[in-house]
Amino acid sequence: MGAVAWVFPGQGSQKVGMGRELARREPIARRTFETADEVLGFPLSQLIFEGPEDELAATRNQQPAILATSIAYWRVLTRHGLLPPPDCLAGHSLGEYTALVAAGSLDFADAVRLVRRRGELMEEHGLGGMLAVIGLDLEALASIAKEAGVEVANINAPGQMTLSGRSGPLERAAELARQRGARRVVRLPVNAAFHSSLMRPVAEALRPLVESIPVTPPIAPLLANVDARPLSEPGELRQELLAQIAAPVRWVDVIKTAAARGVDHYYEVGPGRVLSGLIARIEPGAAVEAAEDLLTRVEVSTEPHG
Repeated sequence: MGAVAWVFPGQGSQKVGMGRELARREPIARRTFETADEVLGFPLSQLIFEGPEDELAATRNQQPAILATSIAYWRVLTRHGLLPPPDCLAGHSLGEYTALVAAGSLDFADAVRLVRRRGELMEEHGLGGMLAVIGLDLEALASIAKEAGVEVANINAPGQMTLSGRSGPLERAAELARQRGARRVVRLPVNAAFHSSLMRPVAEALRPLVESIPVTPPIAPLLANVDARPLSEPGELRQELLAQIAAPVRWVDVIKTAAARGVDHYYEVGPGRVLSGLIARIEPGAAVEAAEDLLTRVEVSTEPHG
């Protein structure tokens, strides 16, 4: 095996019931959810385990829910020796916060508090929306974005990207994309133009909280969403957490950078397999393992309850 990367998913990977069985049989997972409940002052775990789905999907809830579930998975996998040490880490948008908890840079309770506030601010400053475009290259999509007055928001895989902007310009962008050969154009079920300049007020409002929370050097570099640079210095990590809110997620560049650093084995640590699918399209020869598959190998924990 060459170098190893841990990768952590962002919004859209949630599902009602995620982590419920793991919390039932693994005390370390259960305590993770209990800590999140205590930090937030309400039973987030009940919402994760039981729904309702529309309430879990709300940005203010979805972000801490995915972080808590991902860290529960990570703690169980680590405890059972199923995750080799990483040579680098990456997270898709929200997943950068999870990555920094796993890397030892952020305290879990601080991260839960941070992403809850991040989600609340995104709802408060919600404007416009997002559009998924399948089947066009980046040059064509960037041209459409400029013409329609929107912005490229997520460069997830070759031919799989998103646009963000106000509703009218997004409709124009959808029309142009279809005219220019996109295989599929879909309005995403979000009420804000994530990863665009419309999110700058969120970054500025979150800045005091990000700057007040301890950040330490990670066990391995974080490959930044904004420009795919490897980051280890706390000041750079703080800046990344703020900059990525209003900048595109350059996931293709992140994975290409990982590959250039010798990574050929990726572990997706969190609910779902979204990143596994993207990585398979970006680096078809890489080995990718999802936490949900690895967790099936975990025996019932013998750790004392209580």
